[in-house]
Amino acid sequence: MSEGTMQRRAERDQGAQRAKRLHRVLVCAAAVPVMLIASGCSSDSGSGDSGSGGDKAAGAGATVSASESAAPTVQAAAYNSLPEACGVLSKKTLKSLVPEASKSGKKGTAEAGTRGSCSWSSLDNNGVKGSQFRWLNVSLLRFESDTSRGTGEAQAQKYYDQQIQDAKSVAGAKNAKSQAVAGTGDAATLVRYDLKKKEGAFKQQTVVTRVENVVVTVDYNGAGLAGDKAPSADTLGKLAGQAAKETVSAVSAANGEGAAPPAPSDSASGSKPPSKSASPSASPSKSASKSASPSKSVAKTS
Repeated sequence: MSEGTMQRRAERDQGAQRAKRLHRVLVCAAAVPVMLIASGCSSDSGSGDSGSGGDKAAGAGATVSASESAAPTVQAAAYNSLPEACGVLSKKTLKSLVPEASKSGKKGTAEAGTRGSCSWSSLDNNGVKGSQFRWLNVSLLRFESDTSRGTGEAQAQKYYDQQIQDAKSVAGAKNAKSQAVAGTGDAATLVRYDLKKKEGAFKQQTVVTRVENVVVTVDYNGAGLAGDKAPSADTLGKLAGQAAKETVSAVSAANGEGAAPPAPSDSASGSKPPSKSASPSASPSKSASKSASPSKSVAKTS
């Protein structure tokens, strides 16, 4: 074999060996990303099961549990219903307070279980001897426990205090006095004053009572018209107190034994201060002030 032939064969062998080495390098290079990807996937899945992913899941569960345990609660209201306002007084009582009035009364703005009112007007006309006028209004307002406004009882107490202050601050009132009324609800106050109108001199009596989460307001006034003498304020006050006590009894009867089990409630809206209808923010005090105005009542009947 010639030297040239041997040299060419050696060159071919070297070229073949270089080609094989290059092939192995390329194959290994191509395999490295696949291994890295596989390794990365395996690492991610493992860490998700037992690493930070698991910690996140555990943390989320702890947060939900903590939120549930920290949810605000409020004592449930004792009374959950109200009687019909026009049916709270007996015929005998109505005969004593408003003898010439319709026994059915005039129903005011009402929402079942939340609020109601009823009024009666009586004019005993004795011709040239004058007339005796009487006007009676009974209103009821129930408060539901609510996490943002507090217990129904606390809301009722606040409204009770407000009603008393409103009665004391009526424009034109003279000789205003107030006194506690015993044996009526959880708290009761009588506010009385004289009010001079063109129709005559009126003797106004307002009894505000709170029983549990309900406030009862009885407005009662009388006047001697056309020269007749004014009625006795003491007599009117006793009659108004009787009406308040009877109304409180009707509220208790409408709720059976009265008190609900002292279990916490997590209601966030009260059942409804107060939707507008149920909430004291729906201006129940304004309606009470209107109903307590003797001048408007006389204007309607005279």
